[in-house]
Amino acid sequence: MIGSVQAQSEEENPLYKKYYVGSSAFMLGNLIPTNRPDFVQLNFGYRITPKNVVSIEAKTWKYAWPIGIPYGSSFEDPEEQYPGFVREFGVALVYQKFWWKGMYTSIHAMNALQCYVDNDKQPIQKGYQLFLTYRTGYHVPLFNNRFFIEPSIAITHWPINTNVPESFAHLEAKWNNFFLPEPGFHFGLKF
Repeated sequence: MIGSVQAQSEEENPLYKKYYVGSSAFMLGNLIPTNRPDFVQLNFGYRITPKNVVSIEAKTWKYAWPIGIPYGSSFEDPEEQYPGFVREFGVALVYQKFWWKGMYTSIHAMNALQCYVDNDKQPIQKGYQLFLTYRTGYHVPLFNNRFFIEPSIAITHWPINTNVPESFAHLEAKWNNFFLPEPGFHFGLKF
């Protein structure tokens, strides 16, 4: 009973917002002159209850190295570079659970179409990837709860990766199908 009264009072609070749009600060990587990810992300979320949020993320990006290479000497090593790059287009469904104050965990499940491109920038093959992200972070409301930022850390995992060209698969086989730790920094506008 106490939980339902508390939830009701939060929803009636004029600062409580049910919807949001947002993105990721990873888009700042597009300003890097070399190996730009050409990353774009748009999120639309709905707060089911004060502690439960669902959202949809639409994103695209490109990468020229296997994404399972950990930070270190092999990360972006020219010998590990693909003979081209992968352009990915995806839509993710996200569930976010708030546990205590602004602390949350979330799971993102993205279905992604992959376009493999050779060094001459010609598409050579298409594939599919299921890309999962397990994230924990902190939600920081700003400006009377109108805006927010969410610094976080994540583990990414791609258990399904189909129709990979042999020249790309050869490089992929050396590395894990997960990556950690992946820093994150989301931001958004509530309404």
